[in-house]
Amino acid sequence: MPAELRISHPKLVGVIRRTLDDVGVPPAISEIEAEIAAEADLLGVPSHGIKMLPGLLQAIQQGRVNPKPKLKIFERRVAACVLDGDHGPGRYVSTEAMRNAVERAKIAGVGACVATRLTHWGRAHAYVYRAAREGAIGICTTNAIPNVVAWGSSKPLLANNPLAIGVPRGAGEEPIILDMAMSQAAVGKIRTFLREGRTAPPNWGQDASGQPTGDPAVILSGGRVLPFGDHKGVGLAVMMELLTGALADGLLSFEIARSNAAGQDPDSSKLFLALDVTAFVEPERFAQRVRDFINWLHHTEPGLDIMLPGERGWRARQQYLAEGIPIHPEIVRELKQAGISLE
Repeated sequence: MPAELRISHPKLVGVIRRTLDDVGVPPAISEIEAEIAAEADLLGVPSHGIKMLPGLLQAIQQGRVNPKPKLKIFERRVAACVLDGDHGPGRYVSTEAMRNAVERAKIAGVGACVATRLTHWGRAHAYVYRAAREGAIGICTTNAIPNVVAWGSSKPLLANNPLAIGVPRGAGEEPIILDMAMSQAAVGKIRTFLREGRTAPPNWGQDASGQPTGDPAVILSGGRVLPFGDHKGVGLAVMMELLTGALADGLLSFEIARSNAAGQDPDSSKLFLALDVTAFVEPERFAQRVRDFINWLHHTEPGLDIMLPGERGWRARQQYLAEGIPIHPEIVRELKQAGISLE
């Protein structure tokens, strides 16, 4: 197999942006889509970066994603709104939704935006990260196509409905960000293990007979991805579904699959929450309390290797900015098949 390709972050952003420009995506939208997609690769999550670009291109060309959405905001309260995404690209629409939530939080202390009729948002991390950079605690979740077995089912009943929480740490510090699926491992991560020829832990999924397996190909082909924490992951997946599809009066996970199971999660719904730190405590005091907790974790038991949520990504970013972002040969091949060159 050829060696992986290394590409600079600015060049990767440029490739994605120009590719979207070529299929009629307006610059204001393609810039955001490119920024967030490349950010996933930069932070060491290749499953949600440029790898997803061919699928987005195909969806635009087939009319399943609207490259020029006209967003509509419906306001019923000062601190809350509903955003109709007009089937637009998910990263762009999600960015606008979180921006609306943050703006409302700056006024009311808490802001909420439910977004409906939008497509795959890439990585939840991106939106709480942007809220945290504005001094707000960000929270977001989404529904999706079912991909998790539950209650002993033989086929997926629930989506892995990811949840992200981003907490600011103060000036000069990157936020603490939790981004987790309700499955033991995100489907994209299982695909990454398959691509890299790695064996998955046996609690990630099952084979067709319901037995644990470490073969990513078997897990993916059978669609038997397991929830994290048994009943806990199942319960959270159910609640995230109600906080998105039900609250938005949009499609539920099983209805999304009936509509189109091609991978862009058309007509999915998402919830974006923002808490303005200044409405609760002085920002400097909050940052100090965060530091106090982190210091305690690092020093209360010497010898522990403490990795805070999101920290692995900041380390990857530092390395990749210096050395270039690695793109797996299989991803390079998939991009070339879609007419996308990284050279």
